[in-house]
Amino acid sequence: MGRVRRKPEPDATVRDRRCPRRRRRAHCRRARRGHARASPDRAAAAGVHADAVQSRSVAPAEVAAMRGADAHSRVDDLAAALDAEGVPVHRPELGVLVAAVPADALSRAKAQDAVDAVDDERVRLRSAVKSRDGFFTTFCISPYSRYIARWCARRGLTPNQVTTASLLTALIAAACAATGTRPGFVSAGVLLIASFVLDCTDGQLARYSLQYSTLGAWLDATFDRAKEYAYYAGLALGAARADGDDVWALALGAMVLQTCRHVVDFAFNEANHDATGNTSPTAALSGRLDSVGWTVWVRRMIVLPIGERWAMIAVLTAFTTPRITFYVLLVGCALAACYTTAGRVLRSLTRRAERTDRAAHALAELADTGPLAELVAKAAPRGPSSYLAPLSAALGAAAVLAGTAAAGFGSWVPVGCAVLYAVLAGVAVAAPLKGPLDWLVPPLFRAAEYGVILILAACSEVNGALPAAFGLIAAVAYHHYDTVYRIRGGTGAPPHLLVRAIGGHEGRTVAVTAAAALLHHRNQGFTIALTALAAALALAVLTESIRFWVSSGAPAVHDETGEPA
Repeated sequence: MGRVRRKPEPDATVRDRRCPRRRRRAHCRRARRGHARASPDRAAAAGVHADAVQSRSVAPAEVAAMRGADAHSRVDDLAAALDAEGVPVHRPELGVLVAAVPADALSRAKAQDAVDAVDDERVRLRSAVKSRDGFFTTFCISPYSRYIARWCARRGLTPNQVTTASLLTALIAAACAATGTRPGFVSAGVLLIASFVLDCTDGQLARYSLQYSTLGAWLDATFDRAKEYAYYAGLALGAARADGDDVWALALGAMVLQTCRHVVDFAFNEANHDATGNTSPTAALSGRLDSVGWTVWVRRMIVLPIGERWAMIAVLTAFTTPRITFYVLLVGCALAACYTTAGRVLRSLTRRAERTDRAAHALAELADTGPLAELVAKAAPRGPSSYLAPLSAALGAAAVLAGTAAAGFGSWVPVGCAVLYAVLAGVAVAAPLKGPLDWLVPPLFRAAEYGVILILAACSEVNGALPAAFGLIAAVAYHHYDTVYRIRGGTGAPPHLLVRAIGGHEGRTVAVTAAAALLHHRNQGFTIALTALAAALALAVLTESIRFWVSSGAPAVHDETGEPA
């Protein structure tokens, strides 16, 4: 599932097998005790963040004054003092847990009774499930997948093993779909749901058993996309075997649309999560809607999160044809993309917020700019502008997509449009991306690059061009997902040398259009070129990605923000 793991929060799905079970149990007992001694742990139990307590020493006179008051007021005084000095104070929601600072023996006894009344196992099972998820996941999967997670924990299974099992199940589902038979399609739908159950279980197992690791974060972050896109390929192969129906263009379009949706989510969140002065009437309206129970679930289902999306794909696969499955998927994802993007554009236009340097840097890294656009950016410096960056990116994307679609395969017009696109891309990133709509720049670049490859492969009518294009976009999309998770981990994008070596989005666009113009008269030339480019990119990107994620310095990140991907 699409979620970011941040280390080492109690409910995160980041995994660390080095945490001994005895230490975890002792930590749970200390967290539940309300009569903790005066320390950062005591302040945290009372709703004060431990880091904040350690960042300020309390004068002896203040401590003496606090001792004269009751326990509740002492904690409030400490929190108020930290607030007054501008130190952020964290006040967690305890739920069924108990936290108290007893002032006498009677209150201590009451607090102890309340602690003893808490069902630890029930709390562990409840906390193993994400507090925010899609409707299908919340009501159809999590009620029993948490018990599967407990079963796995009691038998010594690790989250990484469950994640791998989920991947293998999805790949078997894709293989069943590729048979092109009705029993194969039915088996594929059932196995896809089983894979999703395991996908939920691995994160719940990590939270239940507190097994966090960098490798687990990376595996879960990448396997979700690999499973879904492999299943698309299986459906395309199955359609060809069943009745000769060529749906590779639909499969490729579904992958492009889904990847662009994710880039919109990532870019918007990175641009706004630390913005100052973050106010918007649209955001306020969204908050009011979230206070009404039924609107919360309707809004979560409209965006077609991974649970609803996979359930829909599984049912359609079992009872209809691959072509119908892709048609419904494309329409549903397009409506979801329009809904979320329109809402975020309205928020951005009505929000009075100042983008931070960190947000601008993250957007620049998400842009994946290569050497061609960098040269243009250096040659045409400009000052900050509110809408120049997204306007330049939109014009460039529209020019290269329209030119490629109009000229068709084998023309040099797409090459000229790709060069123009590279120039406008350089203009878009010439200044820091701090405008209200600058978060649209990365998804516009993704749509342009992926769209050009899709159009050229579909118009070429060359045997094998569409499957080769599918592989190329899959390799490039992996690079972009890898960039996102590195940024979320606070380590920045992949090395700039790698970004330059694989050409950047504009360099790859020029290369693909040039290959189509040069090799159009050769029987399999364009297919071979796409295949070679996909293999080279996959080798370079995967080598660097694996080196980074298995290294000791890699962050443990995965999407746990509650945004259902």
